[in-house]
Amino acid sequence: MNQRQITVLKFGGSSVANAERLLRVAEIVTAKHREGYAVVVVVSAQGDTTDELLAKAKAISREPDRRELDMLLSAGERISMALLALAIRERGLEAVSLTGSQSGIITTASHSQARIIEVRPFRVEDELEQGRVVIVAGYQGVSYRRDVTTLGRGGSDTTAVALAAALDAVSCEIYSDVEGVFTADPRLVKDAKKIDALGYAEMQELATSGAKVLNAAAVEFAKQRGIALYSRKTGSLDPGTVIRKDAPKAEGPVRGIAHEREIAVLEARDVRLDAVERLLTRLRALEAHPRQLNFGDAGFSAVLGLDDLHNEPSVLAAAEAELGPGSLVRGRGTISLIGEGISRDPAPLMTALQAAARAKARVFGVSTSSFRISLVVPSEAVESFVPALHEAFELGRTGPESA
Repeated sequence: MNQRQITVLKFGGSSVANAERLLRVAEIVTAKHREGYAVVVVVSAQGDTTDELLAKAKAISREPDRRELDMLLSAGERISMALLALAIRERGLEAVSLTGSQSGIITTASHSQARIIEVRPFRVEDELEQGRVVIVAGYQGVSYRRDVTTLGRGGSDTTAVALAAALDAVSCEIYSDVEGVFTADPRLVKDAKKIDALGYAEMQELATSGAKVLNAAAVEFAKQRGIALYSRKTGSLDPGTVIRKDAPKAEGPVRGIAHEREIAVLEARDVRLDAVERLLTRLRALEAHPRQLNFGDAGFSAVLGLDDLHNEPSVLAAAEAELGPGSLVRGRGTISLIGEGISRDPAPLMTALQAAARAKARVFGVSTSSFRISLVVPSEAVESFVPALHEAFELGRTGPESA
């Protein structure tokens, strides 16, 4: 095998959005190769390509067949990989682009939300042995049925981590258009602070709750295999954020705040257990995965991320059949406070509810875990309430970064 140490670099859609940015990425990759590394690069589709392809499909079909949707959406990453290979070749290095299936990424047969079950990187290793830079199409693989599959939103991160594990890489660097992971979305909160280091569990909760910097499944993959992840900005000298085992604890109860402007809520009162069971069975068949489930004397409620609404008409039909008319509610968002052991003490929840009262933000519901407190609020309240919570927990304070 190649004696060079292997590093895996992943570049998001904004980093490869046009020719100028692709050329900048080619410079970064070339520099890494000249430092002595064997380089594997994972790329996302350019800019808004995936959304544009999805819109094309929905212009043809209200509920596109998921197998055909995977065939369509996987084209975006293939465009990026080929263009980057050409750009790297222009700099005098040998480069080869490979699809997910050519790279040996074997997945489940669950279209649009497939999971990686095995990586057989023989072709990647062969190309590295020849001294080539290998560019892999992220977000995709091949099922045991030999169908093209996609891994869901942010799946290119998972591709990168899975390859890093299979290749025994020394590092996995995730590049995007932000410097790293912040205490809140810096587009909403001007004094949001970059976090230098995070543990896997906190990062996974942030990602699950709406932080777009890293994919939750990728973080789980990295945790299982003990791979340190680096979240960095393309073209920046800033070291970014490292996600690793045994990261230092935060000074206060809240490490960071994540949000989703738009979610779907399933809710109803006076619901029988058998109706809930039937609903969850139907949602599972539709590959819609509800979270923040609540069921009791007050009724039933569950949150669905918009990524789970590829088949919204069918989800709506299932909800109304089991819960009644009007049970699928839109126009709501979530704000989540993330921190290790955050629900051990009621003080963080009380602080959040007091901040909501001051901001006159209605709270429809609350759910908690050992790392998270989530508030369901009106969608229009999210952008103003995030900064209010950031201030309430003093996350913008100056001084050494506690992470």
